[in-house]
Amino acid sequence: DSNQNALHPGQILTSMVKRVDNAVFDAFTAGTDLEPGVKVMDLAAGGVDVAIDDNNAELVTAEMQAAVDEAKAAIASGEVTVHDFMTDNACPAS
Repeated sequence: DSNQNALHPGQILTSMVKRVDNAVFDAFTAGTDLEPGVKVMDLAAGGVDVAIDDNNAELVTAEMQAAVDEAKAAIASGEVTVHDFMTDNACPAS
């Protein structure tokens, strides 16, 4: 997975990326103890993250990064719940 901001410079600040590297690392680390089946890799498990790269790093202030880190921690802990569009085909912000 990759940040999509380079596709439309000046229009997309960043993307959420799937951390396939973390999933593969976890699987290899488990080795023969790896349990078969589906494993959900959410924000708390390191399965997704915000992409910061050469296209946006200079645009993200320390204040912005602190706010993102705070939001990520709140989501990972369950304090903040992110709505899943796929559950009801609706966006709560619209």
